[in-house]
Amino acid sequence: MARLRSLSSRLDPFLAAILLTVGLASLLPARGAAAIVADDLTEAAVALLFFMHGARLSPAAALAGARDWRLHGIVLASTFALFPLLGAGARLLFPGLLSAPLWSGLILLTALPSTVQASIAFTSVARGNVAAALCSAAASNLLGIFLTPLIIGLLLSGRGAGLSLGAALGILVQLLLPFAAGQALRPWIGGFVARHGRILKSVDYGSILLIVYAAFSHGVVNGLWHQVDAAQLVRLALVDAALLASVLAILTGLSRLLGFSRADEIAIVFCGSKKSLASGLPMASVLFAGHLGTIILPAMMFHQLQLMVCASLARRYRGATAPTAAAAFSRLPAAAE
Repeated sequence: MARLRSLSSRLDPFLAAILLTVGLASLLPARGAAAIVADDLTEAAVALLFFMHGARLSPAAALAGARDWRLHGIVLASTFALFPLLGAGARLLFPGLLSAPLWSGLILLTALPSTVQASIAFTSVARGNVAAALCSAAASNLLGIFLTPLIIGLLLSGRGAGLSLGAALGILVQLLLPFAAGQALRPWIGGFVARHGRILKSVDYGSILLIVYAAFSHGVVNGLWHQVDAAQLVRLALVDAALLASVLAILTGLSRLLGFSRADEIAIVFCGSKKSLASGLPMASVLFAGHLGTIILPAMMFHQLQLMVCASLARRYRGATAPTAAAAFSRLPAAAE
């Protein structure tokens, strides 16, 4: 019983909700007219999600730390270059390790922007440069709207998931236009969104759970759990773990080689190693047709892995008397990342 309580305390509550949604979709998948309704609700929720983030995100915040250009450059290079290169290299070297949809999902994962909330929370716990973490994470999310689809299109072109004209138009209509509308209305509604973080959190969580339910409903109807067996899930976990470990090791070594302070190293390590689930699932729902339930598995697994590993790493940076990472999260405006 004690072991079960320990496990539940380490499991991200949001991931627990996702797992319950996966279970619901596996037992009671949406079919026929219900599937159409679920898809329509998902599209509306994703548009609302990006509208709300457009209203919340200040472009000035992303540019405020320009004086730390070396730090931000390393974080962005890790997010949009190192991760994709490692993912593409792994697929090239071990093509038979994962199925084609799982490899596509891994490429999606490597192209995603960093998180905001988790990056700041772990940097704070570890007593790192929180201001730099905020600037880097905000810039990553702003640039990710444009860079993530381009990277996916480049790495998956010719494999059925490139950035086609239809996908580009889908991104424009479903993601960029709502985000731009939120930015345009930010002077009038930005304060309200900032003051009512629970509303944004509800939109974040609700839209992602809708995406997961719709995606896994389609997958279950099309035989998802006959396509992905336990052995593939174990291999995927090992690939995700190796990817995270490699990035953490490279960022730590590079930070020390370039003479960054300990506080800056912490910001680089935590911002440069994160991937945002909140961005990943909406983008996947627009970019990928078919096998979506399989494609989002790498990002879902990496999400929990990065939280557990970085929570331990943050406590190690700070020392044995540090507060838990969960406590840091509770003091921040929450967002599903």
